[in-house]
Amino acid sequence: MSQRPSFESSRNTNGSPQLSSSTPVQQPSGSPGSSSTNVSRGEDYVYFERSTEEFSSDAVSRATAAKLKMESYYKVAVDAAIERNGRRTELEQKLNQAMIPNEAKEREIRKYRKLESQHLRLRRTKIRLTDFRTVKVIGKGAFGEVRLVQKVDTAKVYAMKTLQKAEMLKRDQLAHVRAERDLLAESTSPWVVQLFYSFQDPLYLYLIMEFLPGGDLMTMLMKYDVFSEDVTRFYMAECILAIEAVHDLGYIHRDIKPDNILIDKNGHLKLSDFGLSTGLHKTTDGDFYKRLLEQEKTRDPARNSVQVNSINLTMSREQIATWKANRRKLVVCTGTPDYIAPEVFMLKGYGKECDWWSLGAIMFECLVGYAPFCSENPSDTYKKIIEWPSYLYFPEEVHLSHEGEHLIRSMMTWANSRLTVNEIKGHPFFYGADWENLRYIAPPFVPALSSITDTSYFPTDDLGNLPDQLEVVEQVGSDKDLAFLGFTFKRFTGAQTA
Repeated sequence: MSQRPSFESSRNTNGSPQLSSSTPVQQPSGSPGSSSTNVSRGEDYVYFERSTEEFSSDAVSRATAAKLKMESYYKVAVDAAIERNGRRTELEQKLNQAMIPNEAKEREIRKYRKLESQHLRLRRTKIRLTDFRTVKVIGKGAFGEVRLVQKVDTAKVYAMKTLQKAEMLKRDQLAHVRAERDLLAESTSPWVVQLFYSFQDPLYLYLIMEFLPGGDLMTMLMKYDVFSEDVTRFYMAECILAIEAVHDLGYIHRDIKPDNILIDKNGHLKLSDFGLSTGLHKTTDGDFYKRLLEQEKTRDPARNSVQVNSINLTMSREQIATWKANRRKLVVCTGTPDYIAPEVFMLKGYGKECDWWSLGAIMFECLVGYAPFCSENPSDTYKKIIEWPSYLYFPEEVHLSHEGEHLIRSMMTWANSRLTVNEIKGHPFFYGADWENLRYIAPPFVPALSSITDTSYFPTDDLGNLPDQLEVVEQVGSDKDLAFLGFTFKRFTGAQTA
């Protein structure tokens, strides 16, 4: 009987088999391949050299996609199993240390098993867009929109943020949207808007978050113009705790502004829109404002405008009224730089202290009635912020306490001289503040809601009649879609089921 040939495949540089077609190649027994083992090879030993040359690029990309998806799936599964084992071990240790009867221990174990069963069921449930019914569009931005939605099976109300995948890829914002999703998924702080689900389809990314029906701080500022120092003190104190919570998670928001400070049904504040913290919109793109500055240099110097020759220290009442009227449109179209720290524009490195500059600018607006560097166009605002010592001006007709003005100046200064969070909390302006119980203090304003879907505190009239169905936008290819692997998230509260 003739001896059956044996076979061996070549391996790539990292030691893993290559996906390829195979061509048998006979090599002498003294070849490097045969000398790598102690077993002698016969003359009929056949080697296979593998390569991807005979496969189409589509086949290779689909194979790579399958590999990455499998790796992602099992990584998530293994991480979940490790977390589950950790919870069980922690429970067992607590029960062993507790001086309680065995029957009570058994009840706790049964309760734990029931919760874990609910958790696993939730993880297996696939969340889709069809699980939600649009009630109303409540916001629109450069990359998508925010809708008030209701979950079909539970009737619970959420705010759904949608982001176009194709736009994310075109503007290289993948890291930024991932940062927003990760921060929201990690956070359990009462000062940060809560994320319940995140999922995707071929066109959009979806973030399903809690709905805060009180609107945002910008809406309140546009309605009341100015706040008293007592009202300002309350809102600034809550903003400080919200920003501190974000910093404790290891993130820098970098785009703190009244539009991103939301009001819940009880009148307390929560921070939102964390994709902006790493430049999700043009508002935090230093290069964008540099381009605006270059455009400014090429403009006709004879044009009749407030920025010809020099920039005014302050604006007239008519100009301020125009700025306020266009404030919402500016956010959607080009973004507003009014609250961004100078070091962010200078691109010389910055840290979490840039968020305290932004809070100082918001405090200025609360007490004075307009942003400290507001102008009729973003390029002028940009230039004012860069040269802020020449343009930070407190109007004489506005009465501010010494403590209030000092706190603003202590936050709106160069980064190395800016107050830290503990110094801000200890500032005389906040004398007597109960930092541990702020969320239990009656706020100055509580939204009067007619129903759980009341959107009267949102400027929905400015949006027009938008369709309930999402716009059909450009679809990304299967290879580019891999960039969004691992975006899915489901929050388990311990009391919910799938």
